[in-house]
Amino acid sequence: MGCCSSASSAAQSSKREWKPLEDRSCTDIPWLLLFILFCIGMGFICGFSVATGAAARLVSGYDSYGNICGQKNAKLEAIPNSGMDHTHRKYVFFLDPCNLDLINRKIKSVALCVTACPRQELKTLSDVQKFAEMNGSALCSYNLKPSEYTTSSKASVLCPKLPVPASAPIPFFHRCAPVNISCYAKFAEALITFVSDNSVLHRLISGVMTSKEIILGLCLLSLVLSMILMVIIRYISRVLVWILTILVILGSLGGTGVLWWLYAKQRRSPKETVIPEQLQIAEDNLRALLIYAISATVFTVILFLIMLVMRKRVALTIALFHVAGKVFIHLPLLVFQPFWTFFALVLFWAYWIMTLLFLGTTGSAVQNEQGFVEFKVSGPLQYMWWYHVVGLIWISEFILACQQMTVAGAVVTYYFTRDKRNLPFTPILASVNRLIRYHLGTVAKGSFIITLVKIPRMILMYMHSQLKGKENACARCVLKSCICCLWCLEKCLNYLNQNAYTATAINSTNFCTSAKDAFVILVENALRVAAINTVGDFMLFLGKVLIVCSTGLAGIMLLNYQQDYTVWVLPLIIVCLFAFLVAHCFLSIYEMVVDVLFLCFAIDTKYNDGSPGREFYMDKVLMEFVENSRKAMKEAGKGGVADARELKPMLKRR
Repeated sequence: MGCCSSASSAAQSSKREWKPLEDRSCTDIPWLLLFILFCIGMGFICGFSVATGAAARLVSGYDSYGNICGQKNAKLEAIPNSGMDHTHRKYVFFLDPCNLDLINRKIKSVALCVTACPRQELKTLSDVQKFAEMNGSALCSYNLKPSEYTTSSKASVLCPKLPVPASAPIPFFHRCAPVNISCYAKFAEALITFVSDNSVLHRLISGVMTSKEIILGLCLLSLVLSMILMVIIRYISRVLVWILTILVILGSLGGTGVLWWLYAKQRRSPKETVIPEQLQIAEDNLRALLIYAISATVFTVILFLIMLVMRKRVALTIALFHVAGKVFIHLPLLVFQPFWTFFALVLFWAYWIMTLLFLGTTGSAVQNEQGFVEFKVSGPLQYMWWYHVVGLIWISEFILACQQMTVAGAVVTYYFTRDKRNLPFTPILASVNRLIRYHLGTVAKGSFIITLVKIPRMILMYMHSQLKGKENACARCVLKSCICCLWCLEKCLNYLNQNAYTATAINSTNFCTSAKDAFVILVENALRVAAINTVGDFMLFLGKVLIVCSTGLAGIMLLNYQQDYTVWVLPLIIVCLFAFLVAHCFLSIYEMVVDVLFLCFAIDTKYNDGSPGREFYMDKVLMEFVENSRKAMKEAGKGGVADARELKPMLKRR
């Protein structure tokens, strides 16, 4: 699978000293070449969409007759009103901009090229006529002169729907978009099937618009809290577990108590002084508070039970967290790894969306049933978007895998460098250099395997959504079972891939060899893996819960005392989801470091025993833990320690 040398064979020999990080050779070169060819295909799709005129139609826009706005156009055969000179008409205007076709994802309205967008609401045809006479921008069909707007019997069909909302051109895309987006709320109702009362959705959307400044501030607060927690992890890792535990207990109890207090307060408040228009809003808020309070209570009880079960496994987590804290002290750039990955993903997604928009306007002009022009691609090229979708998944997974390999390489370098003064000046950049020079093929192969599992799952999910309510119970059960199995397989492969990247960073072996070596290590230490991942992930989960609870509590206090606020269910959900995503992005790096350290620790104790010539690479804290584990095992042999089986050291059996 590649040109890598078998460094693991030297490691398996008992007569030779195992030395990690020494052999460096390229891995999985055929997969790197395949990935490069695939990216060339993605570039071909982008070039084809631009070369076929899609760029001009996308940026400048076109009307319902195939004319591109802002330029002269050629006559299309059998298409009326085509071939017009729109040099001075640079903006696309829709007669009914709020009429969306959710199935085909487009606006079901006649599009015209106009000179200017109406900046103020036009309530009557007389206003439309005055706007055309003053600005030279005719908002009705090309077949109708401005002087006929108020006299023609066809004006109700050929002119825009009244009232014409105030609009402004979208920057760089020359489309007249309504300034007030409330009209799009009607189409959100079609997507949210559980809302039976349409007025509820309108109140939710109005609540989001009213509190957008608070939402933005709370999102910024979650980002700051995540950064602070990362800094705290670096310096107080020994007491981090206990601090998080205490704070989560206090936060969950405080949040639950505040919710019940607000519910009781609003329930006792007199309703006679509330105006009828605000009564429904008050009832919605009271109902939401009750749901939040009950959910918080159940969550707090479950959290306490889990923490009670996990309390005996805290010692091992503290040791690993302490070493991980040292890693962040020596490798401070690890904190910014989520920003780099996010920036790379945003750049790729922006490119992917732009290319998708180009593809949506490629092809030849075809007249539809209404007599308007649509651009469609015929032949094999019409399936290019499938290739484009696969590229979205594979390249996104490739970028995430590059992050995992970069972090693994930096942490492995730290772990297996005995004298930390000999570390590279920037281990992160050194890891990136090794990734680019040697291991891009391994990353491409690992991300492709995830793509192979993710695509069938997404297809099944799409089939399930399309057949919802039509399939029988047996088919529904089979579909859900397949989706669940593929999801579990994807999670297992993700975890195995991450450990395979660590093994590749240590021994410079190809993906399959590294995955096999990592799998053997994990199986040999299955109980330890379960304990480490359960306790470590749970502690990091508590950190995420702390950030979400703190942000949510601040949101409750701010939104509750905003006088002009309406329904605050949706804004609070948005803020909490964003806080969780931000906390997950930062703490996932810490989780990744702990997992890499664990595998390094397992490999270190497998090939070394602390004797002369086979000294451990591990930190003193982990050495102390190994010694304590040995003592615990001896006491367990005498019946002194009941839980010593959880502290079994990972020493190779000889």
